[in-house]
Amino acid sequence: MDIKDIKQIVKMMMENDLGEVEIALGENRVHLKRCSQGGVPSGVPAAQFAPVQMIPAATAAATAAATAAAASEPAAEAKSNLIEIKSPMVGTFYTSPSPDSEPFTAVGAQVGDDSVVCIVEAMKVMNEIKAECSGVIREICVKNAQPVEYGQVLFRVQPA
Repeated sequence: MDIKDIKQIVKMMMENDLGEVEIALGENRVHLKRCSQGGVPSGVPAAQFAPVQMIPAATAAATAAATAAAASEPAAEAKSNLIEIKSPMVGTFYTSPSPDSEPFTAVGAQVGDDSVVCIVEAMKVMNEIKAECSGVIREICVKNAQPVEYGQVLFRVQPA
C-alpha cells in the first residue's frame, strides 16, 4: 500500500463522514482515525486525521484476542446463542430504503435467508444487506445513518 492508496482512503472517509477505518492487506494493517476537530477551522483536512499506523497482522490479532478475553463472560454467554449479522464493508448504515420509507426490519421481526435487513452505502452505492439466516431479530446494534466498519455487528438474530 502506498501513499496514493492512503490518500484515496482518506478522501473516502471525508466524503462518507467516517471516523475510523482499518484495512488488512496480507501481513500489514492500516488504521486511520479522524481526530475531533476541537477548535480547528473547517477546510483543514490534514488536521482531521491521526498519524497512520502500520501494524503487523500478528500484533493486531494478539490485541484483538486480549480485548475479547477482557469482555465479561456473563454477557458473552447470554449472546452466544445469537447469530450476528455483520457489515460486509465500510460505509453508512441505513434502516430503510429512503427517509420516508418504513424500516426493513425491527426488534422482534422474523427474518429469512433472503430478507433484506438494511442498506450500507459505500461510495454512493446503496448495498442491500441480507440476513443470510432465519430467525427473530433480537438486537439492532447500529443507529440509522451511523458509519459502520467492515465486520461490525449490525444485528443479532435468535435462530429459528
